[in-house]
Amino acid sequence: MKSAKLTEADLQREISDYRDSLPTLSDDHLFVLFFLRAFVTDDVDAAVKSLCGGSNDKGTDAALIDDVARVAFLLQGKYRKQIGEKTESRNDVLGLAHLGVAITSDDEAFKVHLEQLSPETAARLEAVRSRLHRRGYRLQLFYVTTGRCSAKLVAEAERLVRVSAKGASLQVFDGRQVMQLLSDYLDGVAPPVASLDLELESGRGISSSGVLQRVDGKTGIESWIFSMSDVALASVYQQAGTRLFARNVRGFLGSTEINRGMEATLRKEPQRFWYYNNGVTMVCDDAKRQVGQGRDFLRVTNPQIINGQQTTRTLAREAGKTARASVLVRVIRVPRGGLDGPVDQFDSLVSRIVQATNWQNAIRPSDLMANDRRQIEIERQLRKCGYWYVRKRQTKGEARRLAGSRRYIMIKKEEVAQAVAACDLDPAIVREGKEYLFEERWYSHVFPTADPYYYLTRYKLMREVGYAAKGYPERAYAKWLVLRFMWGHLQRHVRSRASAEAFTRLSERNGQPLLLLNRACNHAFRGALAFFRKRRGKGERAQDVSTFFQRKGLEEDLARFWAGSGNPVRGSFRIAWLRFEHAFRASAPSR
Repeated sequence: MKSAKLTEADLQREISDYRDSLPTLSDDHLFVLFFLRAFVTDDVDAAVKSLCGGSNDKGTDAALIDDVARVAFLLQGKYRKQIGEKTESRNDVLGLAHLGVAITSDDEAFKVHLEQLSPETAARLEAVRSRLHRRGYRLQLFYVTTGRCSAKLVAEAERLVRVSAKGASLQVFDGRQVMQLLSDYLDGVAPPVASLDLELESGRGISSSGVLQRVDGKTGIESWIFSMSDVALASVYQQAGTRLFARNVRGFLGSTEINRGMEATLRKEPQRFWYYNNGVTMVCDDAKRQVGQGRDFLRVTNPQIINGQQTTRTLAREAGKTARASVLVRVIRVPRGGLDGPVDQFDSLVSRIVQATNWQNAIRPSDLMANDRRQIEIERQLRKCGYWYVRKRQTKGEARRLAGSRRYIMIKKEEVAQAVAACDLDPAIVREGKEYLFEERWYSHVFPTADPYYYLTRYKLMREVGYAAKGYPERAYAKWLVLRFMWGHLQRHVRSRASAEAFTRLSERNGQPLLLLNRACNHAFRGALAFFRKRRGKGERAQDVSTFFQRKGLEEDLARFWAGSGNPVRGSFRIAWLRFEHAFRASAPSR
């Protein structure tokens, strides 16, 4: 789907999202937190703990130490309500540069900077200085603003740090770059892979001069095609991890026929892997070829592999086990639109490349929607509720690994789509196949909001209906119609946020209310099958159970049957449902 142009309101909405869980933080602090989460770390707790700011901070708004990467980050943020309107002062920008000089220089200069500094901020800076001087950590300074900075001032600040602050670097993000960062964040590419060195293959009779470079003067798109060794590509994956595939529409698919074929080639004919494999396609914001110290490589900024994840990860898994293999690599640098530039060129091109090149493992409609911003937003909201939303097709092991050590409840987007469609649309639509729900005709109806409880209530009811159908072949065909029937009774009880959350938590426990709901589902199935036998027809024209429940418009016909005298379970269902209602009201908070 085409991405709309982002505005100040979109940034404010993301900042407000953090305010829900951190109500004591100011907008300025929340802006700094957003940047840290979008560009530096995916650990929200670490980002919150790094915040400084306030009176007597001398421009230090955050100090974050990454002991794994051996990098210390110091950040100053300026949150302006209008993007790109206010110009940052020279004193503010150079102030951060001078902090970098002070913290990396002799003790006397550092002590001068600590004078009149708040004790909390002083302690943070002393911890950073200790890492730099005693453990050899690198210092990264960020000046981040929604305003604008002159190119001359940015160059002056960068030069000051480069010359006077040993081993440190400074990067300035203005309003245009912040909005680009927001775009990546909403696309699920956060934090990004800052840069990678792609080493061109040479030796063994292969010349690195055989690089094809193409520049499209009309669009500004620049491309490189070259060869890399399996070891070099495996090293790239080991450095970046799965963040390198954030724009890919799928996760790792595991032991598919295609992946097993690649493994066989690597073990039996590694020298022919280059010829048999489609290679890897990568998009990036910038790329520069560099030669030095015996290396010839392409340094890429904000890289993403959009085709070739299975190839890259298979090579990484097999690297060192077999003789050396080579792989074809294509790098495409796509210019990003500025505040007034084309907002959809990047997204549109990436989407089309994905569809055109990913043909070995067939792409499904649900794959193409995996990186839609609505899907990413649903994923983030469900995670807050303790659910891991699997929006990309991948192995169970891959999903569990990405979820980390926290015990999330796994929930697939395809199952969510089925639950919503059965509850809110004609149940016959679900019978046409879950991939059908991700096509343009139905997608916006199935995923109209990012509210997690909109999906959880429907999904949990679907699970209960599914339990009642288990072991009864005929019930499997009636399941979606019964779900629609049951939702008609439940929905008025879960309209508020509190009651929806209560029902969700109730479904996670095997208590008395859930047992009563299961009994009501059983009665509903018996009624639905009685309805089938009454309406299926007679003789040679009688429909079988599978064909009958594929018919559209059954919901209204079932309602008429349910109210009529021919329904043998209406009374028993009503008693079961009233008992469930009573138990739910007793267990749920007041609404």
